Order: sequence, then C-alpha cells, then structure tokens
Amino acid sequence: MKRLFQIITLVVGLSPDAGSAAETARPRCFELRTYFANEGKLDALNARFRDHTTNLFTSHGMTNVGYWMPIENPERKLIYLLSYPDLASRETSWKAFQADPEWTKVRKASEANGGLVSKVESRFLALTDFSPEPGQTPGDHVFEMRTYTATPGNLPLLLNRFRGHTTKLFTRHGMKHFAYFTPLAGQPGVDNTLLYFLVHDSPDACQKSFAAFRADPEWVKVKADSETAGGGSLTIPDGVKSELLKATDFSPVQ
Repeated sequence: MKRLFQIITLVVGLSPDAGSAAETARPRCFELRTYFANEGKLDALNARFRDHTTNLFTSHGMTNVGYWMPIENPERKLIYLLSYPDLASRETSWKAFQADPEWTKVRKASEANGGLVSKVESRFLALTDFSPEPGQTPGDHVFEMRTYTATPGNLPLLLNRFRGHTTKLFTRHGMKHFAYFTPLAGQPGVDNTLLYFLVHDSPDACQKSFAAFRADPEWVKVKADSETAGGGSLTIPDGVKSELLKATDFSPVQ
C-alpha cells in the first residue's frame, strides 16, 4: 500500500507530505475594521490615522490596503482593510501596536477632549479563489462594498455562481473587481457570508451597470438555474447589503 501511494504521488506530481502541508497551511488574513466616530470627531479620527496610525501599523508588520468612508455617512463611519501573513501574525502585530509608547502618546493626545470612537467592528477574511489581488484602481471612481448572506447550505452554490458566471457578467457591464472575501475558518459567518468590493466610475454608473446586469438574459438564466439547484433564493430575505464608498486621502488605494 505504501509503495502504491508513492507511485500515485509521483504520477500526479505531489510529494508524500503534500496533504499534511496543505492541512497545516495558514491562509493570509485580511481584517475589515469599521469605526463609528463620536459626534464631531470623524475629522479628528481621520487625522489620527493620516498622521500616525497608518505608519504605526506598518512599523508593526501590518499592511494598509485601503481606507474608505461611505458617500452617505450619517453614522460617521471609517472603514478600512488590513492584511497580515496569517491570523497568528495579526495577533502578534496588534499586541505590539497597542503596547507601543508612541501609540499610547498619540491616542492620549487625540482624546484630550473626549474619545474619538463609539464602536469598532472587526471581521477576519480570506480571499476567495476567484478574487483578484487587491490593488490600485486608477481613475476617479467610487467603491461599492457588498455583503451577501446565503440561505442555509447554499454558500457553495453562491460562490460557484460568482466563480463561473457573475464576475464575468459584472465585467461585461462595466464593473471592475477589487476583491472577494469569505470569513476565515472558525469565524462568524464562515458558512453563509460573501463580502466583496466593486469599483464604479460614479454612483450613477453603478446604478446603470446593475440595471443592465439584472436584465441580461444570461444572468436571468444563470440565476434561475442556480436557484433551482438550491431550492430557492441563494440569499436570505434582505440578505444583500450595499454601501457606496470613497477612498480617504490617506488610503493606499484610491
């Protein structure tokens, strides 16, 4: 049996340890963080990131990917994306950042007249196998962050629909791809969540692109076929959330 396994691994180009290596591989970790600024404090929060926090993140091994604010922002949100080699590296980097005397000094000075943030939300994500690598998107445009919550058991079908059809149809109708994510293993939503970013020339272009996409006969057929396979809609009622964003002036991606 051992000899047979060795022959098979040679034929398919694997090493005998390939399976165990794949099992122990740790995926790159992305962290999507949303800060809700206190009343009148959003400008101060942005200034702290612009002048200090982003540089401190870099010094502690974090990669600043992008920083955005919603175009309509009644909740005073700052949304940003970091990346790390893996989740363990994230924990190490954050502990070092929070213990950094410079950060302690900056935070104390910025909060001399009150705290800047009322709430922080964080999600740990991994790129899907059909996602591009997040990078620069030249031109003046807006980003769209879309979050889908799949019906029970249907996330694989939803991902397969994106992988095989939806992303290509998005391109056909003038949308650009920034990144597609699912939660890291063991994280909330891992069995039902797809979160992704598109790029549009403008809010109006976003509306026109999606109108054309939804009317495309190929999409109508793909959607119907996938929902037949899934026993109904692949997303829960009100399970698609969309938010239009603009990059901050200090964001690496614009």
